[in-house]
Amino acid sequence: MSTSGHSSGSGSRPPRDGAPRIHVVTGEAPPRGAAAPAPYPDGARRGGWSLSEAYDYCERLASAHYENFPVASRFVPASLRPHITAVYAFARSADDFADEPRYEGRRVEALNQWEQLLEQCYHQESEHPVFMALRDTVRRHDIPIIPFRCLLTGFRMDVGRRRYRTFEELRRYCSKSAEPVGRIVLEIHGYHDPGLHRFSDSLCAGLQVTNMLQDVGVDVVRGQHYLPDEDLVYFGVREQDLVARRVTPAFRELMAYSVARARSLFMRGKPLIRRVSAGLSMELEATWRGGVAILDRIEAADFDVLRARPKLERLDVAGIALRSLLSYGRRFVRGE
Repeated sequence: MSTSGHSSGSGSRPPRDGAPRIHVVTGEAPPRGAAAPAPYPDGARRGGWSLSEAYDYCERLASAHYENFPVASRFVPASLRPHITAVYAFARSADDFADEPRYEGRRVEALNQWEQLLEQCYHQESEHPVFMALRDTVRRHDIPIIPFRCLLTGFRMDVGRRRYRTFEELRRYCSKSAEPVGRIVLEIHGYHDPGLHRFSDSLCAGLQVTNMLQDVGVDVVRGQHYLPDEDLVYFGVREQDLVARRVTPAFRELMAYSVARARSLFMRGKPLIRRVSAGLSMELEATWRGGVAILDRIEAADFDVLRARPKLERLDVAGIALRSLLSYGRRFVRGE
């Protein structure tokens, strides 16, 4: 499981001194005398959190979820790991609101409350642990609110739409639901160059598309999937075959094409690995290798993702981390 491996001890906490900046958000701050808001949509306890406890909460949330990519691994400098988990906790919770069965019937309400908490944390202190940590993160790294708003837009797209007609439409969805995370991570590491952001966008889109291919069998059961309609028509894949989990030759052809397209996104994003600092470079390479490894698993299963979900085991993750470390070592020796 590719999750956070950093310590929750005081050594990994952000420094308390200094005068961090914060972006100004247009509009008025919520009135202080307003009525108490509704309970938090994720069920977090209201109030009574210290900043250290808030970051611990985000770390536990990151550690509890399986991902195809590392989340604030040991490759990331210890001083930055809590900030990465704060961003992850924000995005992971919002994604759950849009996707998890337990939020059925209240998805839009939960996302609206999450957005209110986001806006509030850019104006004033928050009592929610995720937004306590996130407020500290965005202040210290001068991160604008726009990419967080984009993420919420993407999650709302998930609620209101179950299918995409073209891959271009799906790509626009990725630009809201995945790419902002990569840009935020670069901002936390001090990289503001739009050129680097473009490489990050391709890498994040590759991860998102790979996750969609990995989850086709799971999503079909829920009455949705992310295979574009144009591809289903082109390859002759029938909806009833998907629902019945019939892995036809046409479905295998479609998946082979989709896997190749996801690989092309990874290749477009790969140059980012060599253009950032050592720790981030190894983290990105592990992320890249994890995504490619899932595509390898799909191919090894002869593209049958309808009856079994391909995933990485702990041993796979350890091997990816080791290969990423060795790869960086070779580049360092060569002076690259």
